[in-house]
Amino acid sequence: MNETPERVEPPFAADESTMLASWLDFHRATLALKCADLTDEQLKRRPVTPSTLSLLGLVRHLAEVENYWFQVVLHGGDPTPLYYTDEDRDYDFNGVDDADAATDLAAWHREVERARTAVADLPLETVGKTLRAGEGVTLRWIMVHMIEEYARHNGHADLLREAVDGRTGE
Repeated sequence: MNETPERVEPPFAADESTMLASWLDFHRATLALKCADLTDEQLKRRPVTPSTLSLLGLVRHLAEVENYWFQVVLHGGDPTPLYYTDEDRDYDFNGVDDADAATDLAAWHREVERARTAVADLPLETVGKTLRAGEGVTLRWIMVHMIEEYARHNGHADLLREAVDGRTGE
């Protein structure tokens, strides 16, 4: 099992960089809360058939997303994926049966920390080194996209957690 994390409310007034980073961290902590105090089997459970979604799949997916946007797009790093393959682009979700939850949670935490380091002291106007659809992507766009990505998947996590053990709320 993993322990319950602390979640800090974003400030009501702050500069844009602080506001975006605070909201992203709030949503990261929300996902961690949804996964807290569950067994490996509960994290792997896919309670909403025919969907392959599980809490662990969401963790794996968001580790992949953190890596892609902050390491690959922003900094031009190695594009080797963490989970998906050419044969199964949804392996982050589909590969949870044989996964080790502690290892995958640690990978997600590692990617979150790498992302925080990747953006430290960068202006929001910074353009990433890897093009998307032939265009440069700013750090501002990446931050807003990541907030959206987490917010959407945290909605899934709400439903999954309730289906796993009945727990609702944030």
